[in-house]
Amino acid sequence: MKAIGRLGKAPAERGDTTSTTGSPDILTLSDGTFAVIGVDITEELGQTPLGDARCAPNERIVQITRATLIAAKKDIPDE
Repeated sequence: MKAIGRLGKAPAERGDTTSTTGSPDILTLSDGTFAVIGVDITEELGQTPLGDARCAPNERIVQITRATLIAAKKDIPDE
């Protein structure tokens, strides 16, 4: 599996990067799935952030900026 593209604009286009640290992003992967780059907030929210939302031991909850998600909207498939 490897990253083959992104949804939305690049972080630099959104002004969402310092060029020296990480940048929030939504990536498309070669197997058809997606990956999110963001700040790990798992410990802050806990393993069960909502009654019906749970984070498995091999998962992490990450935070992305609103601009990252809005910029990706046009590229998110309907199905």
